[in-house]
Amino acid sequence: MCADTVGVEEEFLLVDPFSRRTVMRANAVLARLRDTELTKFHAELAGTQVEAASGPCTSVAALGEVLTHARTMVAGAARAEGLELVSRGTPVKNSTHSVVTDGARYHRVLDTYAGVVDDYEACGCHVHVGVPDRETAVAVLNHVRPWLPTLLALSANSPDRGYASWRTVLQSRFPGAGVPPLFVDAEDYDAHVGRMVACGTLVDRAQSFWLVRLATTLPTVEFRVADAAAEVDDAVLQAALSRALVHTAHEDVLAGKEPSAVRDDVLAAAVWTASRYGIDGAGIDPWRECRVPATALLDDLLKHVTSALDERGELTLVHGLVAARV
Repeated sequence: MCADTVGVEEEFLLVDPFSRRTVMRANAVLARLRDTELTKFHAELAGTQVEAASGPCTSVAALGEVLTHARTMVAGAARAEGLELVSRGTPVKNSTHSVVTDGARYHRVLDTYAGVVDDYEACGCHVHVGVPDRETAVAVLNHVRPWLPTLLALSANSPDRGYASWRTVLQSRFPGAGVPPLFVDAEDYDAHVGRMVACGTLVDRAQSFWLVRLATTLPTVEFRVADAAAEVDDAVLQAALSRALVHTAHEDVLAGKEPSAVRDDVLAAAVWTASRYGIDGAGIDPWRECRVPATALLDDLLKHVTSALDERGELTLVHGLVAARV
């Protein structure tokens, strides 16, 4: 079965409890953590962030337990350093100086993008969904594109300057950010990434700024659209919907269905609108090319993946999580 496993990478901010500013203490916090069989802990581009990455799970209920345990571990390590752990797409108060972590690759990123990353403190909830092979993964990418703005709107958790997801605005400054283009196959995907590296807009083939992409080291489709989840349940909801989208897309591929003919500029407008208003405001229907309530698009998404959720016994769970979120 396609989309059998799902895992989540959660990025967190380290905050001084008195000033509420982020602080460059990731190395100290990570030194207090030890990887487990189910969770790995990593540094990020910003030294004010830490990441907890779950292993692959077949049940989203089990995934929720793994994420809860990981959060407890990271929060404990942060407290031991006199810090608070915050799960939010962007800080309430940024660090007052450059936040880029030491390391050859991170400094290469800084050299390439300069001021775009110098103060970049954006945290996401990245969902990895298992697929049989790269050809399947690319076909899935083509089919899930129209649903990415709705996943973003549902996850919005970085309110600032009038936007529900300021993180998305910060990400839009990178070259090639947003919804990926349509690809013919895996060779076409790899060629596209290679061209961007040759053009100097990506530092290497492991990097891209698309909201969904092929993972570089795992046989997974990686959804990078969601803001950091305020609660574990929000991460579980993103994981369940992302896996259901992959499963549904794979079924459509096997049935010979072509990807939806939606315009790239309309999808870009839908991403911007989702970042501006979140799930409680306007959205853009990429098929009808007009504004509709974001909750109507969420209803469409739930209908689209109902069969996949029902097959796994997750339909009631997801509807409950949605009701709590909206």
